[in-house]
Amino acid sequence: MPFGYGWHNRTVTAPVADLDVDADLVTRLLRAQHPDLAGRPLRLVANGWDNVIFRLGDDLCVRLPRREVAVPLLVNEQRWLPTLAPALGVSVPAPVRVGLPGEGYPWPWSICAWFPGEIASQVPVVERRAVAGELATFMNRLHVPAPVDAPVNPVRGVPLAVRDEQIQDRLTSGKLARERELRALWDELRAAPVWDGPKLWLHGDPHPANLVLRDSSLAAVLDFGDLTAGDPATDLAAAWLVFDEPGRAVFQAGIEADAATWLRARAWALAIGTAIAVFADIHPGLAGAGEHAISQVLADQG
Repeated sequence: MPFGYGWHNRTVTAPVADLDVDADLVTRLLRAQHPDLAGRPLRLVANGWDNVIFRLGDDLCVRLPRREVAVPLLVNEQRWLPTLAPALGVSVPAPVRVGLPGEGYPWPWSICAWFPGEIASQVPVVERRAVAGELATFMNRLHVPAPVDAPVNPVRGVPLAVRDEQIQDRLTSGKLARERELRALWDELRAAPVWDGPKLWLHGDPHPANLVLRDSSLAAVLDFGDLTAGDPATDLAAAWLVFDEPGRAVFQAGIEADAATWLRARAWALAIGTAIAVFADIHPGLAGAGEHAISQVLADQG
Protein backbone atom coordinates (compact mmCIF):
# COMPACT_ATOMS: atom_id res chain seq x y z
CA MET A 1 0.00 0.00 0.00
CA PRO A 2 2.03 2.99 -1.17
CA PHE A 3 1.58 6.20 0.76
CA GLY A 4 4.48 8.26 -0.53
CA TYR A 5 2.92 11.17 -2.41
CA GLY A 6 -0.26 11.05 -0.42
CA TRP A 7 1.43 12.23 2.78
CA HIS A 8 1.75 15.64 1.11
CA ASN A 9 3.66 17.64 3.69
CA ARG A 10 3.58 15.08 6.51
CA THR A 11 6.37 13.22 8.29
CA VAL A 12 5.90 9.46 8.82
CA THR A 13 7.79 6.54 10.25
CA ALA A 14 8.36 4.23 7.31
CA PRO A 15 10.28 1.05 6.44
CA VAL A 16 14.03 1.32 6.27
CA ALA A 17 15.06 2.82 2.95
CA ASP A 18 17.09 0.81 0.46
CA LEU A 19 18.73 4.09 -0.45
CA ASP A 20 18.97 7.37 1.47
CA VAL A 21 17.84 10.32 -0.61
CA ASP A 22 18.85 13.78 0.57
CA ALA A 23 18.63 17.29 -0.81
CA ASP A 24 22.21 17.22 -2.06
CA LEU A 25 21.49 14.18 -4.25
CA VAL A 26 18.29 15.72 -5.62
CA THR A 27 20.09 18.97 -6.38
CA ARG A 28 22.77 17.08 -8.31
CA LEU A 29 20.13 15.18 -10.27
CA LEU A 30 18.33 18.40 -11.14
CA ARG A 31 21.54 20.13 -12.23
CA ALA A 32 22.48 17.20 -14.45
CA GLN A 33 19.08 16.52 -16.02
CA HIS A 34 16.81 19.56 -15.51
CA PRO A 35 19.18 22.49 -15.01
CA ASP A 36 16.47 25.09 -15.62
CA LEU A 37 14.82 23.92 -12.37
CA ALA A 38 17.97 23.42 -10.29
CA GLY A 39 18.00 26.94 -8.86
CA ARG A 40 14.59 26.65 -7.24
CA PRO A 41 14.24 26.28 -3.46
CA LEU A 42 14.21 22.60 -2.46
CA ARG A 43 12.64 21.36 0.75
CA LEU A 44 11.98 17.85 2.10
CA VAL A 45 8.27 17.44 2.85
CA ALA A 46 7.79 13.67 3.16
CA ASN A 47 9.91 10.58 3.66
CA GLY A 48 7.11 8.13 3.10
CA TRP A 49 6.48 4.41 2.85
CA ASP A 50 7.89 4.09 -0.65
CA ASN A 51 8.97 7.53 -1.83
CA VAL A 52 10.72 10.69 -0.79
CA ILE A 53 9.04 13.99 -1.71
CA PHE A 54 10.84 17.31 -2.03
CA ARG A 55 8.97 20.48 -2.77
CA LEU A 56 10.59 22.32 -5.67
CA GLY A 57 9.72 25.99 -5.65
CA ASP A 58 6.06 26.86 -5.21
CA ASP A 59 4.40 24.72 -7.85
CA LEU A 60 6.44 21.53 -8.30
CA CYS A 61 7.70 18.58 -6.30
CA VAL A 62 10.31 15.87 -6.88
CA ARG A 63 9.28 12.31 -6.11
CA LEU A 64 11.96 9.64 -5.82
CA PRO A 65 11.63 5.97 -4.78
CA ARG A 66 13.45 5.17 -1.55
CA ARG A 67 12.87 1.41 -1.87
CA GLU A 68 13.46 -0.77 -4.92
CA VAL A 69 10.02 -2.38 -4.64
CA ALA A 70 8.47 1.03 -5.32
CA VAL A 71 10.23 1.56 -8.62
CA PRO A 72 7.71 -0.35 -10.80
CA LEU A 73 4.89 1.62 -9.14
CA LEU A 74 6.45 4.93 -10.12
CA VAL A 75 7.13 3.62 -13.63
CA ASN A 76 3.45 2.70 -13.94
CA GLU A 77 2.50 6.26 -13.04
CA GLN A 78 4.98 7.66 -15.56
CA ARG A 79 3.66 5.34 -18.26
CA TRP A 80 -0.07 5.65 -17.72
CA LEU A 81 -1.02 8.88 -15.95
CA PRO A 82 -0.26 11.17 -18.90
CA THR A 83 -2.71 9.07 -20.92
CA LEU A 84 -5.40 8.91 -18.25
CA ALA A 85 -5.17 12.42 -16.81
CA PRO A 86 -6.97 14.40 -19.54
CA ALA A 87 -10.20 12.45 -19.05
CA LEU A 88 -10.34 12.51 -15.24
CA GLY A 89 -11.48 16.08 -14.59
CA VAL A 90 -9.36 16.29 -11.41
CA SER A 91 -5.65 17.00 -11.03
CA VAL A 92 -3.46 13.90 -10.68
CA PRO A 93 0.32 13.55 -10.29
CA ALA A 94 1.14 12.91 -13.93
CA PRO A 95 4.84 13.78 -14.24
CA VAL A 96 5.67 17.10 -15.85
CA ARG A 97 9.29 15.94 -16.16
CA VAL A 98 10.85 12.48 -15.95
CA GLY A 99 14.18 11.79 -14.28
CA LEU A 100 16.63 9.02 -15.14
CA PRO A 101 19.18 7.16 -13.03
CA GLY A 102 22.31 9.16 -12.39
CA GLU A 103 24.60 10.78 -9.82
CA GLY A 104 24.73 7.46 -7.96
CA TYR A 105 20.93 7.17 -7.85
CA PRO A 106 19.90 3.93 -9.64
CA TRP A 107 16.19 4.45 -10.43
CA PRO A 108 13.82 6.65 -12.43
CA TRP A 109 12.16 9.57 -10.64
CA SER A 110 9.54 12.19 -11.39
CA ILE A 111 8.89 15.91 -11.18
CA CYS A 112 5.19 16.53 -10.61
CA ALA A 113 2.89 19.45 -9.90
CA TRP A 114 2.45 20.47 -6.28
CA PHE A 115 -1.23 20.55 -5.34
CA PRO A 116 -2.04 23.07 -2.59
CA GLY A 117 -4.86 22.20 -0.25
CA GLU A 118 -5.68 19.96 2.67
CA ILE A 119 -5.39 16.20 2.77
CA ALA A 120 -8.89 14.77 3.30
CA SER A 121 -7.77 12.56 6.19
CA GLN A 122 -7.02 15.77 8.11
CA VAL A 123 -10.39 17.34 7.30
CA PRO A 124 -13.44 16.63 9.53
CA VAL A 125 -15.62 13.93 8.02
CA VAL A 126 -18.66 16.20 7.86
CA GLU A 127 -16.70 18.61 5.66
CA ARG A 128 -15.75 15.83 3.25
CA ARG A 129 -19.40 15.44 2.26
CA ALA A 130 -18.98 18.44 -0.03
CA VAL A 131 -16.76 16.45 -2.41
CA ALA A 132 -18.78 13.21 -2.51
CA GLY A 133 -20.34 14.01 -5.86
CA GLU A 134 -17.01 15.11 -7.36
CA LEU A 135 -15.29 11.94 -6.21
CA ALA A 136 -18.09 9.87 -7.76
CA THR A 137 -17.60 11.74 -11.04
CA PHE A 138 -13.86 11.06 -10.89
CA MET A 139 -14.51 7.35 -10.33
CA ASN A 140 -16.93 7.21 -13.25
CA ARG A 141 -14.38 8.81 -15.54
CA LEU A 142 -11.57 6.52 -14.39
CA HIS A 143 -13.56 3.27 -14.41
CA VAL A 144 -13.46 2.50 -18.12
CA PRO A 145 -12.15 -0.68 -19.76
CA ALA A 146 -8.38 -0.90 -19.51
CA PRO A 147 -6.03 -2.22 -22.20
CA VAL A 148 -4.59 -5.69 -21.93
CA ASP A 149 -1.19 -4.31 -20.94
CA ALA A 150 -2.53 -2.38 -17.94
CA PRO A 151 -0.47 -2.90 -14.76
CA VAL A 152 -1.16 -6.09 -12.84
CA ASN A 153 -1.69 -5.71 -9.09
CA PRO A 154 -2.07 -8.92 -7.03
CA VAL A 155 -3.84 -7.22 -4.11
CA ARG A 156 -6.22 -4.75 -5.75
CA GLY A 157 -9.14 -5.31 -8.12
CA VAL A 158 -8.97 -9.07 -7.58
CA PRO A 159 -11.69 -11.45 -6.32
CA LEU A 160 -12.17 -11.20 -2.56
CA ALA A 161 -11.27 -14.87 -2.18
CA VAL A 162 -7.72 -14.02 -3.25
CA ARG A 163 -7.42 -11.75 -0.21
CA ASP A 164 -9.14 -14.03 2.28
CA GLU A 165 -6.12 -15.62 3.96
CA GLN A 166 -4.39 -12.32 4.61
CA ILE A 167 -7.58 -10.67 5.86
CA GLN A 168 -8.35 -13.61 8.15
CA ASP A 169 -4.85 -13.35 9.62
CA ARG A 170 -5.38 -9.65 10.26
CA LEU A 171 -8.77 -10.24 11.87
CA THR A 172 -7.30 -12.77 14.30
CA SER A 173 -4.18 -10.76 15.12
CA GLY A 174 -5.47 -9.29 18.38
CA LYS A 175 -4.53 -5.84 17.09
CA LEU A 176 -8.07 -4.73 16.27
CA ALA A 177 -11.10 -3.93 18.35
CA ARG A 178 -14.33 -5.81 17.55
CA GLU A 179 -12.50 -8.57 15.69
CA ARG A 180 -15.33 -11.06 16.10
CA GLU A 181 -17.80 -8.66 14.46
CA LEU A 182 -15.34 -7.89 11.70
CA ARG A 183 -14.73 -11.58 10.97
CA ALA A 184 -18.44 -12.27 10.77
CA LEU A 185 -18.94 -9.32 8.44
CA TRP A 186 -15.99 -10.31 6.25
CA ASP A 187 -17.32 -13.86 5.95
CA GLU A 188 -20.67 -12.45 4.86
CA LEU A 189 -19.32 -9.91 2.39
CA ARG A 190 -16.72 -12.11 0.71
CA ALA A 191 -19.56 -14.39 -0.40
CA ALA A 192 -20.81 -11.65 -2.74
CA PRO A 193 -20.86 -12.57 -6.43
CA VAL A 194 -17.54 -11.94 -8.16
CA TRP A 195 -17.12 -9.21 -10.76
CA ASP A 196 -17.87 -10.62 -14.20
CA GLY A 197 -17.50 -7.44 -16.21
CA PRO A 198 -14.49 -6.12 -18.13
CA LYS A 199 -11.34 -5.15 -16.28
CA LEU A 200 -11.71 -1.45 -15.55
CA TRP A 201 -9.01 1.07 -14.69
CA LEU A 202 -8.63 1.45 -10.92
CA HIS A 203 -6.82 3.89 -8.66
CA GLY A 204 -6.40 1.03 -6.19
CA ASP A 205 -5.86 2.92 -2.92
CA PRO A 206 -8.96 5.07 -2.28
CA HIS A 207 -8.30 6.20 1.30
CA PRO A 208 -8.67 9.85 2.39
CA ALA A 209 -4.94 10.61 2.59
CA ASN A 210 -4.88 10.32 -1.20
CA LEU A 211 -7.38 13.14 -1.72
CA VAL A 212 -6.54 16.85 -1.67
CA LEU A 213 -9.38 19.24 -0.85
CA ARG A 214 -9.42 22.98 -1.46
CA ASP A 215 -12.28 25.44 -0.99
CA SER A 216 -14.75 22.58 -0.38
CA SER A 217 -13.83 20.98 -3.70
CA LEU A 218 -11.80 17.97 -4.78
CA ALA A 219 -8.52 19.53 -5.89
CA ALA A 220 -6.46 16.41 -6.66
CA VAL A 221 -6.29 12.65 -6.35
CA LEU A 222 -2.82 11.44 -5.36
CA ASP A 223 -0.67 8.31 -5.37
CA PHE A 224 -1.51 6.05 -8.28
CA GLY A 225 1.14 3.54 -7.31
CA ASP A 226 -1.52 0.82 -7.00
CA LEU A 227 -2.90 1.64 -10.47
CA THR A 228 -4.32 -1.50 -12.04
CA ALA A 229 -7.33 -2.96 -13.81
CA GLY A 230 -10.08 -5.16 -12.40
CA ASP A 231 -13.15 -4.98 -10.18
CA PRO A 232 -14.24 -1.34 -9.58
CA ALA A 233 -15.45 -2.33 -6.10
CA THR A 234 -11.91 -1.75 -4.82
CA ASP A 235 -12.17 1.97 -5.55
CA LEU A 236 -15.80 2.20 -4.46
CA ALA A 237 -14.59 1.32 -0.96
CA ALA A 238 -14.12 5.10 -0.70
CA ALA A 239 -17.80 5.24 0.26
CA TRP A 240 -16.79 3.93 3.71
CA LEU A 241 -13.13 4.95 3.83
CA VAL A 242 -13.74 8.64 3.12
CA PHE A 243 -17.32 9.46 4.05
CA ASP A 244 -19.93 9.16 6.79
CA GLU A 245 -23.48 8.01 6.05
CA PRO A 246 -24.75 11.27 4.47
CA GLY A 247 -21.63 11.65 2.34
CA ARG A 248 -21.77 8.00 1.38
CA ALA A 249 -25.36 8.38 0.18
CA VAL A 250 -24.33 11.21 -2.18
CA PHE A 251 -21.30 9.27 -3.42
CA GLN A 252 -23.31 6.10 -4.04
CA ALA A 253 -26.06 8.05 -5.82
CA GLY A 254 -23.45 9.26 -8.30
CA ILE A 255 -22.25 5.73 -9.17
CA GLU A 256 -24.10 3.22 -11.31
CA ALA A 257 -23.34 -0.13 -9.67
CA ASP A 258 -25.35 -3.18 -8.71
CA ALA A 259 -25.94 -4.44 -5.17
CA ALA A 260 -23.24 -7.11 -5.45
CA THR A 261 -20.64 -4.50 -6.36
CA TRP A 262 -21.53 -2.43 -3.31
CA LEU A 263 -21.21 -5.53 -1.12
CA ARG A 264 -17.73 -6.14 -2.49
CA ALA A 265 -16.92 -2.44 -2.06
CA ARG A 266 -17.85 -2.65 1.61
CA ALA A 267 -15.63 -5.72 1.91
CA TRP A 268 -12.75 -3.79 0.33
CA ALA A 269 -13.36 -0.95 2.79
CA LEU A 270 -13.06 -3.49 5.60
CA ALA A 271 -9.87 -4.90 4.08
CA ILE A 272 -8.19 -1.54 3.52
CA GLY A 273 -9.48 0.01 6.75
CA THR A 274 -8.20 -2.84 8.89
CA ALA A 275 -4.83 -2.72 7.14
CA ILE A 276 -4.54 0.96 7.99
CA ALA A 277 -5.58 0.29 11.58
CA VAL A 278 -3.18 -2.62 12.08
CA PHE A 279 -0.28 -0.53 10.81
CA ALA A 280 -1.29 2.65 12.62
CA ASP A 281 2.09 2.79 14.35
CA ILE A 282 3.76 3.02 10.92
CA HIS A 283 1.20 5.49 9.55
CA PRO A 284 0.18 7.64 12.54
CA GLY A 285 -1.41 10.23 10.28
CA LEU A 286 -3.85 7.59 9.06
CA ALA A 287 -4.76 5.99 12.39
CA GLY A 288 -8.02 7.92 12.51
CA ALA A 289 -8.83 6.87 8.95
CA GLY A 290 -8.57 3.19 9.88
CA GLU A 291 -10.82 3.63 12.90
CA HIS A 292 -13.30 5.62 10.80
CA ALA A 293 -13.47 2.95 8.10
CA ILE A 294 -14.02 0.15 10.62
CA SER A 295 -16.78 2.07 12.37
CA GLN A 296 -18.50 2.82 9.06
CA VAL A 297 -18.43 -0.72 7.66
CA LEU A 298 -19.75 -2.11 10.97
CA ALA A 299 -22.47 0.52 11.34
CA ASP A 300 -23.74 0.38 7.75
CA GLN A 301 -26.79 -1.83 7.48
CA GLY A 302 -26.57 -1.97 3.71
